Amino acid sequence: MRLLLITIVCILFVMMLGVNLYFRAKVLRAYRKLVQDEVDFTPGQIFSKLRVEDEIIPKYPASADAIRDFSNYLQLSIKMTTVLMVLITAFGGILMWFRHEV
Repeated sequence: MRLLLITIVCILFVMMLGVNLYFRAKVLRAYRKLVQDEVDFTPGQIFSKLRVEDEIIPKYPASADAIRDFSNYLQLSIKMTTVLMVLITAFGGILMWFRHEV
């Protein structure tokens, strides 16, 4: 049981690292495009789909796809990392609970 839990925690950690690197590359690529196009936005705007569509895209219609990609990749990265962190914490807690059995 203990070996299984350690394996699960290690696999989840590697998955979190992989997801982080994958989305970091995607976010940086989209951000580089926005910087080249001199798109200006605030964090509050980029984390709200409504504000992206209402405030940013009308100002920069040529960069609409890059803006949407950046916003979506950033939000998805945060959500996936949060889920993986919760899973790692849960399995780590279970592992700590069973550490005295063996």
